[in-house]
Amino acid sequence: MHHQTRLQMLSEFLTAQRAKIMPQSLGLPVGGRRRTPGLRREEVAQLAGVSTTWYTWLEQGRDIKVSSSVLECIANALQLTVDERKYLFALALDTGSGTSVVREEEQIQISPSLKRIMQELRYCPTIISDRKCQIVGWNQAASHVFIDFQQLPYEERNLIKLLFTRKEFRSLAVNWEHFVKGYLSIFRTYYGQYVDDPWYDQFIEEMKGAHPDFNSLWNNSQVSSAPEVEIEFRHSKAGKMLFHLTSLQVQGNADLRCSIYTPAPESSTEVKLIRLMEAQDKENKPQ
Repeated sequence: MHHQTRLQMLSEFLTAQRAKIMPQSLGLPVGGRRRTPGLRREEVAQLAGVSTTWYTWLEQGRDIKVSSSVLECIANALQLTVDERKYLFALALDTGSGTSVVREEEQIQISPSLKRIMQELRYCPTIISDRKCQIVGWNQAASHVFIDFQQLPYEERNLIKLLFTRKEFRSLAVNWEHFVKGYLSIFRTYYGQYVDDPWYDQFIEEMKGAHPDFNSLWNNSQVSSAPEVEIEFRHSKAGKMLFHLTSLQVQGNADLRCSIYTPAPESSTEVKLIRLMEAQDKENKPQ
């Protein structure tokens, strides 16, 4: 990632985090007119034990010297989560992995053991994606609930792009924005981790230009490597389905993520999924 772009990302992140914290929640006086919601820069500086001028320069994205100890104080003042702290450090100290870009023709191969795990999760739609949110594997249940990914060319299997371009995804999730924000929070984590890869800037600019609603959702996205959320789907054939989404990091050389949609135990989702899969299997069975 270009040095100036990284500093701009840092500026946007600090500004957004500061706006989330209400002064009264920290026992600070609310008096006086505030132009923007959240804490003032001088209040963050006071909480972190740094000068207001230094923090202002940091938030403005100036190229100044920072240390891990001071960043810890900033993180504490802004009440950052573990993932948000990693994101802050990656941007401020340029500690991204710097992993080289995988060429499109070098498609990631999933290990036999991971394929077996997906098969065993028979009634839990499961998707394997890489650090660019490119879908590299899925099980049969995922094809039934979402779309048949096999019918899509490899370059069109980007999960972020599919959420905005395919009507199947837009109509499936009852709260589409909530659904999208979960994956954008993961994508933002990767964005901060791989600070040297220009692909992310190119992809984000492409999405902003093609999809107006992407910009606002991206700007308001959180930072989370493994969000756990409940998703309600309205499937065109199965009706209402409730899933718990669990996102797991797969250990290994390839930076892979396993997204598992577990049917909510208090619902009839699993029964509906079984019927859906059996019905579609019968339709596809040769006569």
